Amino acid sequence: MRNNHLQFSVGKLRYKYLKNMLKEYVSNLEKEDKRLILGSKIGEDAAVIDMGENYLVAKTDPITFATDEIGYYVVNVNVNDVVCTGATPKWFQSTVLLPENKTSEDLIEKIFKGVHDTCKSMNITVVGGHTEITPHLNRPIVIGSLLGEVEKEKLVSTSGAKSEDAIILTKGIFIEGTSIIAREKENLLKEKGYKLEFIDRCKKYLYNPGISVFKEALLANKNFQINSMHDPTEGGLNTGIAEMGMASNLGVVIEKDKIKILPEPLELSKIFNINPLGTISSGSLLISIDKKNSLELIELMKKNDIDAEIIGEFNNKKHGFFMVETNGRKKLLNFSEIDEITKIF
Repeated sequence: MRNNHLQFSVGKLRYKYLKNMLKEYVSNLEKEDKRLILGSKIGEDAAVIDMGENYLVAKTDPITFATDEIGYYVVNVNVNDVVCTGATPKWFQSTVLLPENKTSEDLIEKIFKGVHDTCKSMNITVVGGHTEITPHLNRPIVIGSLLGEVEKEKLVSTSGAKSEDAIILTKGIFIEGTSIIAREKENLLKEKGYKLEFIDRCKKYLYNPGISVFKEALLANKNFQINSMHDPTEGGLNTGIAEMGMASNLGVVIEKDKIKILPEPLELSKIFNINPLGTISSGSLLISIDKKNSLELIELMKKNDIDAEIIGEFNNKKHGFFMVETNGRKKLLNFSEIDEITKIF
């Protein structure tokens, strides 16, 4: 019997509830399709289909938090999840839902141009989509759908992490969240006395360090045997790590002092009283790799101007999910499907 009084918060569905839905309505259908290599599973962000010589990787993701530069956003968040499988992104579609009485020709053109230019920069072909004016929206929503290809022996999955693997984090955290907050709350930041230079630096996190992991994911998978990669989005770093652990049926220990938080995200976390470890972090890449290759991978990243650091390791599932605090104490890894950034809306 369904509980019709169950309350749902903004953000991802609770993992327990989603798992039940997948089990009841999706799993049996997936089992019947012998060409489906990877389907619906907590922590897995793309489907993998056997096309004979190669695998086809399919991904869909919406942009709901951000309005400015939404075309750039929607391509990159879908690209991130495709390249985390080791695949090369190839074909993109989008559904563009525009708000009634708030849509201008400039808005439409900006979205189309953003999608086109971003796809062109990564040799992705725009192959179609759908656009409409939708009632009851107060902001545009764009849903992307991306297909990519990968050689079978180079496929990477979130569930592929192994016990004693090193966990590498690139760039730092709270990258996407920093850009979103600066763009959505610019006037509030001005009211609080923050200078335009600070706000502009935060906005530019979209491009520098950047929300794309295209370069680093393909670089890692081309040169090393990568066991797992994951792009921590809603719920931030902690949730991304937990998703890797759940998908791989492993425990994890993270060293908090090793997690890089740049000055602007740190300042915004204080202003808005949000936890940087739980804030949307597209642009960060989590890599699970055999320890013996971890330092060599970090060196390769740094040679290509990508900051990288070992922040922890996976272990036996019985050990659970833990974080070592600055004082050396181990605490349960605190994660949530509800992103910290929802507090600002």
